This record gives sequence, C-alpha cells and structure tokens, in this order.
Amino acid sequence: MQKAFMKVIVGMSGGVDSAVAALLLKEAGHEVIGMTLRTWPEKDGAESRCCEIDDARETARILNIPYHAPNCIAVFDEKVKRPFFKAYIEGRTPNPCIECNRCVKWERMLYYAAVMEADAIATGHYASVVRLPNGRWTVRQASAAEKDQTYMLYGLTQDQLAHTLMPLGKLSKAEVRQIAAEAGLSVAQKQDSQEICFVTEGSYTDYIEADPALQSPGAGNFVAEDGKILGRHQGIIHYTVGQRRGLGIALGVPMYVKRINAETNEVVLCEEASLYSSQVRCRALNFLSISDIADGETVRARVKIRYHHEGGDAVITRDSGDTVRIDFDRPVRAAAPGQSAVFYDEDNCVIGGGIII
Repeated sequence: MQKAFMKVIVGMSGGVDSAVAALLLKEAGHEVIGMTLRTWPEKDGAESRCCEIDDARETARILNIPYHAPNCIAVFDEKVKRPFFKAYIEGRTPNPCIECNRCVKWERMLYYAAVMEADAIATGHYASVVRLPNGRWTVRQASAAEKDQTYMLYGLTQDQLAHTLMPLGKLSKAEVRQIAAEAGLSVAQKQDSQEICFVTEGSYTDYIEADPALQSPGAGNFVAEDGKILGRHQGIIHYTVGQRRGLGIALGVPMYVKRINAETNEVVLCEEASLYSSQVRCRALNFLSISDIADGETVRARVKIRYHHEGGDAVITRDSGDTVRIDFDRPVRAAAPGQSAVFYDEDNCVIGGGIII
C-alpha cells in the first residue's frame, strides 16, 4: 500500500496529537489533507466540541494544508450515540470510542479518501500499524506504554488498517508536544480531552433521563448475591460493575456493584472479593493478527478487560458460534459486560478482541 510519497487524509481532532501526525507526514513529503468529521451538535446547534473544528482549521492553516469538515452527525447518532444509551439501559457498560473508530471515523474517512483519490488516511493514535509475515494487518502497542491506544483499535478491519498510517507509535506525549511547540502549533500545550465527547454537560445519565424515547428504567432494588433486598437504587443506568462510590447505601462494610440485572431492574451488590473472576466470555469477535480461532482451538495471550487494565495472562478457547471463553491465570477484577476484552501476543500486537458478556 505504501508509496514513497502519498496523498494522505489526516483525521484532525483539534488536539496536539493529530496536529503532529499531519506535520510529520507533510515533513516526510506526503501530500496532506486535514479532515474533521462533524459528529454531533451542541444543544444550541453549535459545532460539536469534541471535534474542536476551529483548532483543527487553525492547525491546517499553519501547516498550509487543505482542510475539510464533512457532516457525519446522522451516522454518528445511529452507530454510536443510540447504541451507547441503549447499552446502559440494558445494564451494560459500553465503549463508544471503539464503535466510533470502526463505524464512523475509519468508514467515513476512507470514503472521502476514495472520493479525493487519496492513498491512505492517518490518525494521531499512539499505536503502530504493522503487517505480519502471515499477511495480516494489526496494531502494535505504542512505545510509550502509558499512552498506548491499541485497546480502542481492535475493532478495525483488515482493509481499514491496510490503508492507515499512525505516525506517533514510537513517540511519547512529551516528544509530541515538543515537536508541536518547535513548529509553532497553537495546540502544543492543549490538554487532552477526558470525557465522553458527546456528553458536554452533566453526565450521560442526564441525557438518557431527558430523552423520553430512551425509556430509561426507574428506581429498583439493591440486592445481595443471595437475592436479599438491601435497599433502593436510583435506576440501573447510574451504575456499572465494580462501582463503589455513589451507591447511596450504607451496609457496614464496603460494597460494590457485582452485576446489573436489567430484566428485574436490580443491582446486585457484593464485597470486593466477589468482584474477581477467573473466566470471562465475549462475543462480537474481531481478529487482526490471525483470521479466527477454530472451534475448540486455544490461543495463549495477554488480555485487557478495559482500557486502563494492564492485562492478564490467559488462555482463549473458542466456545461455539461467535463466542470465546477466556481463562485467566490469575483472577481479574470487575469484568463488566459491554466492555471489550482485547487479546495481545508476545510482541504486543493485537490478536483480536470482543465484547464481554
């Protein structure tokens, strides 16, 4: 796929990472086009803050590259926002960034790349795209482990990765900021965004409760693992597995959310020891470094069950159909349905992943 010099569309978020990705590609001699996908409006109809269009446009001006901001609000609402809210109503803890990457960012940017006859797209993710000896495309963890973003990229397809560049995989955040400062980019010291991009005021629960179409479940019972009623909760959308703070109930010992039963509108509480499990199952699988795992086949891997999890050694076994069983060497804490389990090999490359059930 890669040529000496290519026409590349860079996804620009308005932050320093994507700005430096565009800068590095231009300095390498590529023809660079900046692009920000407009994915959601503010309540007053203004541009979405997550996109930070003004900052991205200013960076493009400084770099002297063309810039476009196509409207992708409808597809973002369909593929990301609505599934996100629905997951909480059904008692799961979703990962909107993973769905957004595959179904919105990459899908739309590759579409525009085809329209503009570009050779590739690029992002400011801290990861490296690699092609393995078996011909498969995958992502390798960033050299700066604390910034690694491969967990959010396991859902990409082979075709998407084959047409993707990630220039920041071997850089640290400090190095990226230094490059931006030396180039005179105004976003050099801009802080990273921490919140869910489309939840700009309050919390996601406010959005769910304010939308009658979502039919948010109301108050229900806190129950013990044996079914004993312990008290009342505000509604299952306010809780996630492993949560301790904000429960609003005092039982004499620290209690945590063990499980959420959407069918009965119950939140199951437990002491911390009961949060640990040696076995996790997941569905909706996507494989990168290998094509699949055959029925009954096992794969040894390091598995992360959430973004900030360091990962645990495990054996992955294909159950049947679209599920795998993950048996950890050491129990993992608070594996939450709806989060993703991502599998890594000994070279820190993503084998694949799926959604925890």
